[in-house]
Amino acid sequence: MQVRHFLQFKDLTQSELDYLFRRAAVLKRMLKQGELYQPLIAQSLAMIFQKNSTRTRVSFETGMYQLGGTALFLSPRDTQLGRAEPIEDTARVLSRMVNIVMIRTFEQEIVERFAKHSAVPVINGLTDEYHPCQILADIFTYIEKRGPIKGRTVAWIGDSNNVCNSWMQAAQILDFNLHVCTPPGYEIEPERVGNFDSMHVECFTNPNEAAIGADLVTTDVWTSMGYEDETEERKLDFADFRVDEEMMQLAHPDALFMHCLPAHRGEEVQAEVIDGPQSVVWDEAENRLHTQKALMEFLLIGKVQ
Repeated sequence: MQVRHFLQFKDLTQSELDYLFRRAAVLKRMLKQGELYQPLIAQSLAMIFQKNSTRTRVSFETGMYQLGGTALFLSPRDTQLGRAEPIEDTARVLSRMVNIVMIRTFEQEIVERFAKHSAVPVINGLTDEYHPCQILADIFTYIEKRGPIKGRTVAWIGDSNNVCNSWMQAAQILDFNLHVCTPPGYEIEPERVGNFDSMHVECFTNPNEAAIGADLVTTDVWTSMGYEDETEERKLDFADFRVDEEMMQLAHPDALFMHCLPAHRGEEVQAEVIDGPQSVVWDEAENRLHTQKALMEFLLIGKVQ
C-alpha cells in the first residue's frame, strides 16, 4: 500500500474523513464494551515531541497500546535531533525501525521534510501552522452530539492560530460555514493558511456578530506555545474576545461549546461556559483517543470493512 501521511487536514478526502468518523465511532463502542481489538500487534509508533503536551501524548500512546502496538516517546534530549542531526537523516533511520511516526513540533516545514524522507506514515501532532488531529476529534464530537456537520456554522473566536487554520481547511472539504473572528492584528495570515475559500469562510471583527446563529462556538488560548513573551500584550488585545454566556445566547439554542484545552477560565472563556451544559470539552478531549486510533489504523492497514 502506498505510504500516506496526515500533515494537514486536507491530506484526506471527504470520503476518507467520513470513513474515519464512522470508524472512530466503532472503535469507541468496542472499547466501551470491553471488546479486545488489536490489529497492530508487533507494530510500533515513534512519538517525537519538540513541544510538550498532555492530550497528544496520552491519546497516541494509549491508542497504540489498545490497538496492540507499542509507542516510543522521544524528546529532543533523547534523540540526535537535539544535537542537530538533520531531520532527513532521522526520518531515514526511524522509518526503518518503526511502523508509523507522530511529530509535535514547531514549523510545518519540519514535518514536511520528515515525511518526504520517511518510508512509513507520518502524522502531524501539532505544528505552528496546523493541528489536524484536533479538528478530527472536534468534528467527530460534533457528529456524535448533533449529527452531520455539513451546512452547519462554526464560530471561531480568538487568534488565527494552527487550530483555526485547520478549521478553515475542514470547512471547505466537509462543506460547512466557518466564522473567523480575531482582534485587529491577529487576522488570518494567507502565507500560513494559503488561499482560503470565501464561500465557506467569513471573517468578522465583532465576536458577538460571529456567534449569531452558530451551531458550534469554539476558541483556544490567547497565547499559543512559542508566543509566551506576548502574553500581557495579548491579554489586552483579546479582552473583548472572551466566550461568555451572552455570546452563547446569540448562537443557535442547541449550540455546543468546544475548546482544545488547556483552558484559562476568565481569559478566553468564562468559567460558566466551559463548565456549563453546552460545553462538550471533555468528550472532545477523550475523542482525540478514538479518532487517532482510527487514523493510525487507516494509515497502516487501510479501510476495515
